Amino acid sequence: MRVGIIALLHESNTFISRPTTLEHFREHLLLTGEAIREQLAGTQHEIGGFFEGLAGAGIGAVPIFAARAVPYGPIEAGAFETLIETMFRELSAAGHLDGILVAPHGATVSELFPDADGHWLTELRKRVGPKVPIIGTLDPHANLSAAMVNATDALIAYRTNPHLDQRERGVEAARLMSATLLGEVRPTQAAAMPPLAINIERQCTSEPHMRALYALADEQLDSEGVLSNSILLGFPYADVAEMGSATIVVTDNDPDLAQQMVDQLGRFMWEHREDYVGRLISIDEALDQAAKLDGPICLLDMGDNVGGGSPGDGTFLANAIDERMMPHTFVCLCDPECVLQAAMRNVGEWVALRVGGKTDDLHGKPLGCRFTVLGFSNGTFSESEVRHGGFTHYDQGATAIVRSDNGLTVMLTSKRMPPFSLQQLISCGVDPMQFRILVAKGVNAPIAAYAPVCRHFIRVNTPGCTSADMTSLRFEHRRRPMFPFE
Repeated sequence: MRVGIIALLHESNTFISRPTTLEHFREHLLLTGEAIREQLAGTQHEIGGFFEGLAGAGIGAVPIFAARAVPYGPIEAGAFETLIETMFRELSAAGHLDGILVAPHGATVSELFPDADGHWLTELRKRVGPKVPIIGTLDPHANLSAAMVNATDALIAYRTNPHLDQRERGVEAARLMSATLLGEVRPTQAAAMPPLAINIERQCTSEPHMRALYALADEQLDSEGVLSNSILLGFPYADVAEMGSATIVVTDNDPDLAQQMVDQLGRFMWEHREDYVGRLISIDEALDQAAKLDGPICLLDMGDNVGGGSPGDGTFLANAIDERMMPHTFVCLCDPECVLQAAMRNVGEWVALRVGGKTDDLHGKPLGCRFTVLGFSNGTFSESEVRHGGFTHYDQGATAIVRSDNGLTVMLTSKRMPPFSLQQLISCGVDPMQFRILVAKGVNAPIAAYAPVCRHFIRVNTPGCTSADMTSLRFEHRRRPMFPFE
């Protein structure tokens, strides 16, 4: 038997004015054929799990198409068209397939297709017909649509945030595909979409308010006939009709049981909706708290969450820290212009820079002061541990390390880089243990990387296109009424 592998992953933030282009995919991941196996089979990504699970079942894996870009604005119409054309051209060339494993993100938006994942999955179903099983994974930040559910036999979301079980879920999807092809099971799925949005600040799955929901999901898995279930936390930075939280249950040819179980999960989410309202801490409150704690302390910059699509050059925290003259602090800013300016100096020399705050007016003003140049790097690094995102090799472009006269160390990168790995610092000669405060531009994803060195984490409600205050975002297309908005 032969099973194809197709992946198109992008988390699209519609509150960003700049679109995601084809070049963004080329910079990160745009592969066809055997290059997918070569680059991803050994990773912690779900695609790595696909290969492992199929090999364990004695099924031939046929890698077809895999694309991913760092979260940013909606995908340009022409870029999305090119991606889809490439996907289906490679599918046509793949020959006979008994099944297809897919890895959509679930929160992809293109300029022409708000439900981009539902669009390409529906087109895939049309091309392969109703009898070829399509089973896939989803990021729990998916905004689930009826089109995604109707086009597939089963969808399985990661169960952790930070996402540390991606490979496991890929293996699970591959094993379900094997059981389906062997006639051992017949997956039937149902979805529930209660009218609520879980605040991003409340989406860490290891915290008490989320553990109860996942405990119920785990209990359901012990029920006869239940093959899988999933909780979709949702992605609040996509202004689409599907925005919000959802649940999925997959049973063995028992649609009534699937509906019963998925409704139970949906009711639990709704009944506990107050637990999912954000507990927001201002910049001043966060810095006051940090001043009283033993370090190292990680300040999570929620308004400039690179993993949620932000530009990575937000300066609200950097400016506040510099104004308070808090020494032994660290922040990373994407600023290719300042990287070039710093590169004109030697290590140990000083340079006047205006760092960050260059993308737009949403993320603060540039921090202008005198900096001492500490070092340079080509910005490539690798991560051997299981970390959010599942990837092992990274490239943030030419990088400069500088320190302000007030003691703020700034890593300046040429490309946006989510803080998913401490190797981002260590590879550049920066020891995270030397700092009392480290600013990480994220909400939950950086915790996996920074937990080994940080004693405390404080989520900071900074302004920006990924503000944790959902009511500050101007939605035009979301469902109404929806909690907590109405």
